[in-house]
Amino acid sequence: MATSFRTRTLSSAKEANAHRAPERLSVTNMAAPQSGTCNFFVQKKNRFCKMVTGRGKRFCGEHATMEEGSAGSRRIACPLDPKHTVAEDKLEKHLKKCNSRDRPKPVYYVENINAGQADGDQKLPQVTLSELSRAALESLVEKLKKAVEGLQSDVEERTLSHPILQEELVNPKNGDSAHKHLKQQASILGHLQELGLLRRGRCFVEFGAGRGKLSHWIHRALKNPEPCPDQNTAKDPGSCEDLQLLLVERSSTRFKVDGKNQDEGVPFERLQVDIQHLDLSKVPLLRKKELPLVGVGKHLCGAATDLALRCLLEKPRNGEDPEPPPKRLKGPRTEDDAESDPPTSHSGPGTSLGPVLGLAVALCCHHRCEWRHYVGQNFFLERGLGPEEFSAFCRMSSWATCGIRPANQNCPSDDPTNQRGEEEEHEAAEEEQTASGFWTAAEREQLGRLCKVLIDSGRRDFLRTQGFSSKLTRYVDLAVTLENVLLTAVPSS
Repeated sequence: MATSFRTRTLSSAKEANAHRAPERLSVTNMAAPQSGTCNFFVQKKNRFCKMVTGRGKRFCGEHATMEEGSAGSRRIACPLDPKHTVAEDKLEKHLKKCNSRDRPKPVYYVENINAGQADGDQKLPQVTLSELSRAALESLVEKLKKAVEGLQSDVEERTLSHPILQEELVNPKNGDSAHKHLKQQASILGHLQELGLLRRGRCFVEFGAGRGKLSHWIHRALKNPEPCPDQNTAKDPGSCEDLQLLLVERSSTRFKVDGKNQDEGVPFERLQVDIQHLDLSKVPLLRKKELPLVGVGKHLCGAATDLALRCLLEKPRNGEDPEPPPKRLKGPRTEDDAESDPPTSHSGPGTSLGPVLGLAVALCCHHRCEWRHYVGQNFFLERGLGPEEFSAFCRMSSWATCGIRPANQNCPSDDPTNQRGEEEEHEAAEEEQTASGFWTAAEREQLGRLCKVLIDSGRRDFLRTQGFSSKLTRYVDLAVTLENVLLTAVPSS
């Protein structure tokens, strides 16, 4: 009886508390700050500041003015980046070392060199599907179906792997997320090997490198030297003179893999620059070594794929017409032929880069493509399509991965660096809800795939004009990533 009465009493108390207004958190009902950390309570986050304090101090440098009896200067917002503050009397000294300060541009920085031609002051249209009528949407679908006629819409499924990653793939210490990334990296290496591109004697340029994991595994796969073509002895793996890994990433990245390998003499070099402004022909390392180039990328988001293609393959804008490359002999192509291929890009006067032997880029986020950067503009124009249709098809391409989900849910992302902003997510949800009244989820998914095929076909057409034979392949299963298409290319025979 006592136990039953006590249970009923506790239950009644919980019900009574459930109807009360939630009590506002305050310093008095919060746990004390951790030892050695700041005593300032951040109201917005309902917790104490986690910054470390100096010896004998109660507050960190950011909140030093809260110290009782403090005679320090008041803190003001940094004029270069208002996200942090600085002591007013130390402002001049801070501006000289602030991470947000303007820094000298590197020699390979050429503004908008890979951006494509701007249409003067004309503002390109930004199509919002939710604002279009049903008739306008149906007209777009008719244009889409007509444009993809004759194009190969069925992408071959071919999941490959590489033995260098087998140990990690079966390592139980790796979680689900790590395994998914490892499977993608293994398949990309497998495709590079199948194309005869995964060999020494070249420079691998990883666009959108992030932490540099893909380059890390490429180096691991090529760590054991091959016999030199003109010698009977193998090259010293420590010197790595016949292998270079160039990582291109616009943002400052933590936990970089290439930094951990510097002690081994690994030939990693990182360029912190936007692909849009990168002139490979001016990178001192490439001009010095003159190694053939192979472009790689894992989930190169939206327009970044087009920027990378321009950066790797378009002729430098030096105002002179480059000499045409020598003709290739007809016949079956072998792996050894890659070593003797003539330059396919950057072969103009004043440049000293090696030829581009091929590329393997995992595509991602077609909804983030932009008409100015897009390399397949001529391909669209030949089909009677322009910037407006391109913008609409980019938006509709998200149906390929979001169409199978309820309209009130956001699209998943398997890579946090490729997530949409809140405003973009809201627009996508609205547009998905608009389309859900006109087509079923399966129909929207199919239309989204057709949009991706059309956009990627324009990229393949660009590669053809540059003398390359290209292919689209589903390189991993959909359960690994929804963005599972790999674009590969090698010089045409």
